[in-house]
Amino acid sequence: MSFWEILIPILTLVVGLVLGFLGGVFYLRNQMTKMQNNPDMLAKMAKQMGYNMNKQQLQKAQQMMKNQNFKPRK
Repeated sequence: MSFWEILIPILTLVVGLVLGFLGGVFYLRNQMTKMQNNPDMLAKMAKQMGYNMNKQQLQKAQQMMKNQNFKPRK
């Protein structure tokens, strides 16, 4: 086996993991930002997790998310 037959798969794996992680972080931040502005989306996520939240709880959750500041970096 040559040096390149070993290096290329390892390098490809590392690059794929890094890009996948960064893509996941970008997607999650984007979704959190959307949920701050859309109470229906937040309610849907809560329902998928098995929680039934009333309007007061949804408003409190939205306020907490806004305070966490999930805005994308510039």
